[in-house]
Amino acid sequence: MKTTTDKSRREFLKSMAILGSGLVIPFHIVKGMGRGAAAAGVAAAAGNGPSFFAPNAFLTIMPDNTIQITLAHVEMGQGVWTTLPMLIAEELDCDWKDISVQHCPPDPAYNHTVMPLIITGGSTTTWSEFDRYRKAGATARVMLTEAGAHKMGVPVSSCRTENGYVISGDKRVSYGEVAIDAALLTPPKDVPLRKAGEWKYIGKGVKRLDTPEKVNGMAKFGMDVQYPGMLTAVVAHSPVMGGRPVSFDASKALRIAGVRKVVKIPSGVAVIAEHFWAAKKGRDVLKVTWTDGKGASFGSVDQAKRYREMASTDGDEAAKKGDVVAAMGRATKVVEGEFLFPYLAHAPMEPMNCTVKVTGGSCEIWTGTQMPAVDQANAAEILGISKENVKVNTMFLGGAFGRRATPESDFVSEAVEIAKASKEFIKLVWTREDDMKAGYYRPFFIHKVKVGLGADGMPTAWHHNIAGQAIMDREKKLFPLSGKIDGSSVEGVNDSPYLDSVPDHFVGLHSPKEVVPVLWYRSVGNTHTAYAMEVMIDAVAHAAGKDPIEYRRVLLKNHSRHLAALNLAAEKAGWGKGLAEGHFQGIAVHEAFGSFVAQVVEVSIRNGKPVVHKVTCAIDCGLAVNPDGVVSQMEGGIVWGLTMALYSEILLDKGQVMHNNFYDYKVLRMFETPVIDVHIVPSTEKMGGAGEPCVPPTAPALANAIFAATGKRIFELPIMKHFEV
Repeated sequence: MKTTTDKSRREFLKSMAILGSGLVIPFHIVKGMGRGAAAAGVAAAAGNGPSFFAPNAFLTIMPDNTIQITLAHVEMGQGVWTTLPMLIAEELDCDWKDISVQHCPPDPAYNHTVMPLIITGGSTTTWSEFDRYRKAGATARVMLTEAGAHKMGVPVSSCRTENGYVISGDKRVSYGEVAIDAALLTPPKDVPLRKAGEWKYIGKGVKRLDTPEKVNGMAKFGMDVQYPGMLTAVVAHSPVMGGRPVSFDASKALRIAGVRKVVKIPSGVAVIAEHFWAAKKGRDVLKVTWTDGKGASFGSVDQAKRYREMASTDGDEAAKKGDVVAAMGRATKVVEGEFLFPYLAHAPMEPMNCTVKVTGGSCEIWTGTQMPAVDQANAAEILGISKENVKVNTMFLGGAFGRRATPESDFVSEAVEIAKASKEFIKLVWTREDDMKAGYYRPFFIHKVKVGLGADGMPTAWHHNIAGQAIMDREKKLFPLSGKIDGSSVEGVNDSPYLDSVPDHFVGLHSPKEVVPVLWYRSVGNTHTAYAMEVMIDAVAHAAGKDPIEYRRVLLKNHSRHLAALNLAAEKAGWGKGLAEGHFQGIAVHEAFGSFVAQVVEVSIRNGKPVVHKVTCAIDCGLAVNPDGVVSQMEGGIVWGLTMALYSEILLDKGQVMHNNFYDYKVLRMFETPVIDVHIVPSTEKMGGAGEPCVPPTAPALANAIFAATGKRIFELPIMKHFEV
């Protein structure tokens, strides 16, 4: 962790002002100034002593014992509003009921511990902050103990802490009572962390801190932002991919009651009104002339044909071992599969929105975002001002799944452009249809796979070509590609443990460029690669006449974490035992984001269509800091995965998206949701994520169960299109 900076004292004070109304000292130390001295200096500049204790960027303790924890990651339903405070509370030794939480502002103090920016994504939050947040709490505890000992007139060595108090014998003082005294101390460089056997919170369930606000309606999402004088804007986007506005006729729109202005921006034409309905009605009658756009001739049928042709040839090498062509020629049996995965929309429950107020040379933004500092920088560039003059207020996110992490800051940039052009205080609101038709998508992919089997039925040759857009090629502004291979396109295939057992194999990648904008999606490439691998493994096991689980156990014999998840899921599901008549099971196991997840799906066929009855899930994510949170993420991810597998599909014709809302982009309904039984593998291995790894095994386990029930192998998603009457 960086411990010094070359900021001047003036720059330091300025950055502190950005962080809020009081002093919050980040982990990096101002050159030549200890933290205690910095606190005293700023307090003196304000004309009084310190009014609270903030030993680092993540923690503030007030005299009334309120403990304010600042998150370096955003809460979008995944539970970090609870899990990160658990890490601080564990080392701070405080009372859980005294904790309040807030999102961080854009400041380098909150940069990801691995990536040089503030970002929430990749299921990295808990493992990346495990040490940093515990050290934040431990640092505060040591300083509070020292201040408490001084106040009680006892040696520090005689003191201990418990539930927000410093205790020595029959004496005790609360953290709040000594918070101001602790603020004047110099923080220690190294602090001891508690051993696992001493943990009170980590590894045990606690009540979510955001539940009360979300139940009583007090939680503020971006869509909830309301201020006097604020207007609402909606944007007419090109109906064709890549189109841009040429001219517009706003005469009818301006006659709608409540419509104030209509302005042209780079991405379309914005209608600004006193409220959303007026803005939408104004847009409905707006006449816009568009350029045709690069996508005018683009269609899903033609795309599938082109990609099939591509995948029939070897792409750029993503993995290679031995001579796969010669080995395939020696195989006693060959199993083939061609998989098609359509574009997918993120479809978070809260559509895109952003509120912007531009005043003179400054700007204030309210939005739900996964990358607030990127949005801050993009807004500053549009307005031609310093990014320090752009304040970003991060709200609760009503779902994201990658959609609110665009390097271009598309919806934020659009809102800033509207505020700039109109000179109004505006809230941009996208409808569901806007995000379905003018947003970003999980790329379309085709996999063409051929597996050669030896006399023993085990794979001896594996030939695998993939064709699909490279997400990282589009996002190289932040994450530049090294070489030709986009890792997000091949993850789960080129590093598959199954290929370890195959002496001759080849994985190739074609990355065509298209006008359709693509973006990371919950579990990114694993959403298609896990399906291709797990359905193929099931197919070759069937061709070899072997039980699907036993077959996997042989191939995964040197992969203990895969096996642990596989075996636990099979055991808890009662694999092959005591199933109701007409019920069948399918299995899949996959590693993603450092966690290993296996699922058994139980189905039947009713009225000619599959019905999912139960999903049994086992996850090895290393230490489960918040087991309740892990279980919740598995449950949510399984529902997401079932939706994706059964229904999700974005089709295009002549450059236009053919879907509008949840009536034609279906999601799993409550009555369709199966029993979900989640088990956490006891593990001391390296920590992984929980928000995304549960998605990849769901679809292939379901498809494999359907094969067991019908003998029908499904190579093209979504599944229900194969069962339409």
